Amino acid sequence: MKDITLSRRSLIAGSAVLALSGAAQAQATGSVAGVNGSRILVAWFSRSGNTTVIAGQIRRATGANAFTIEPATPYPEDYEETVAQSRRERDAGFEPELATLVDEIASYETVYLGFPIWSGTVPHVIRSFLSRHDLAGKTVIPFITHGGYGVGSSEEVLARHAPDARIAPAFVMEADQERRTMESVNGWLAETAAR
Repeated sequence: MKDITLSRRSLIAGSAVLALSGAAQAQATGSVAGVNGSRILVAWFSRSGNTTVIAGQIRRATGANAFTIEPATPYPEDYEETVAQSRRERDAGFEPELATLVDEIASYETVYLGFPIWSGTVPHVIRSFLSRHDLAGKTVIPFITHGGYGVGSSEEVLARHAPDARIAPAFVMEADQERRTMESVNGWLAETAAR
């Protein structure tokens, strides 16, 4: 797996380009958007936007259609609440309902599948996506972001939830600005309170 660090500057620049590319509209609606007749789909789940930046780059480079994976009930906006919910889902083996499904998944030969690592593994909304779409015979190419802890059990989860797909080697990138920002702000607040 290739592992690189994503700078804040590249995230901001990438986000601006992504918004201009129209992929942001696909993210907002959860529908498939892109080139008609494309045999490539880029599907992703992102909380903070890191994975969305990569999805936009893949979409532009490959001409893929885009699909944002979203749970029917959104995750909390608060980071710590989301972490707690992620752990509960992991511990219970819960797969949340999806807001939408990909129409005509059978028409795609290749699926780029993007997600962050949550609680040491694949977010359960990705498990829901894999459980509700038949990817047999397709090439699944993961792209994974993480906050410094690596990919955890994600490869095993993908193999288990898409057993008849060909899982290609993943692109992996450390992109932990949200966690680092929270740690910095909490440290600053603690210093301020101690004064």
